[in-house]
Amino acid sequence: MIQREKERQRTDLAWNKLYGRLEEDNLLPVIGNKSSHRRLVLKWTSVAAVIVLCIYGATAYFLTDRSPEAPHLLTQQNEEYSTLVTTLEDGSVVYLAGETSLQYPEHFAPHKREVSLSGNALFDVTGNRVRPFLIETEEVQIEVIGTAFDVRTQGKQPFELSVQRGVVKVTSKKTGQTMQVKAGETVKLLAEKFQLSTTSHAQRFARYTEQMRFKDQRLADILRVINKQEHEIRIETSPALGERVLTLSLTDHSPQVVAELICLAFNLKCTREKEVLTLSE
Repeated sequence: MIQREKERQRTDLAWNKLYGRLEEDNLLPVIGNKSSHRRLVLKWTSVAAVIVLCIYGATAYFLTDRSPEAPHLLTQQNEEYSTLVTTLEDGSVVYLAGETSLQYPEHFAPHKREVSLSGNALFDVTGNRVRPFLIETEEVQIEVIGTAFDVRTQGKQPFELSVQRGVVKVTSKKTGQTMQVKAGETVKLLAEKFQLSTTSHAQRFARYTEQMRFKDQRLADILRVINKQEHEIRIETSPALGERVLTLSLTDHSPQVVAELICLAFNLKCTREKEVLTLSE
């Protein structure tokens, strides 16, 4: 009884404060004395409480069950010197340089794959002609189907893109100028105009893989990146083990070293047959 009386007193105090605010803001109708106003407020606020709960429930539903037009966005932020490697839902791999961020949907739309980039990154995009891959930067929109290219948008340096393989379409957001960039070519945005030239430093792509980090990535995706490094030896594992998630930093990404680190992390064993290293339990 004492506890219930305390609760009643706290409720009355809260309603008195609310009534005072409503009266001060001229939000109450004049239908009698102050006590009648308070009874009216109490009556309708009981109904309002139910309405608020219903709205909250609907809001929670729409937040967790988003439509394709409003996908849940994820962000990868690399603030370190080494490259942060991320594999997207479609299998495309993004190598983020230091001071770079990438925003992307948890699930791509049926008709396009769209991401936003701030900084420098190397993209290795999985081909899909019916779902073009779009990259939004501050000044330029990039459209590709399946290719590998380096994008630089960092700091006060002009926008620059170099294509390693395939073809990339770039469009200036300010002027609408469009240009096709092929393998071996570099485009820069200077004085609001694209300038095309031959890529002068082929090693600009290799620098992304010198020191790599993987944060909460599937083992299968990590092995796929390592196997892309043109080593003579490949690393393979079972589909079940490939679903395991790992955080890993590499300064030496030779297959033998990578296999040893993974075996230590998951208590696995490694066997070799010819040019294939197989990881198993």
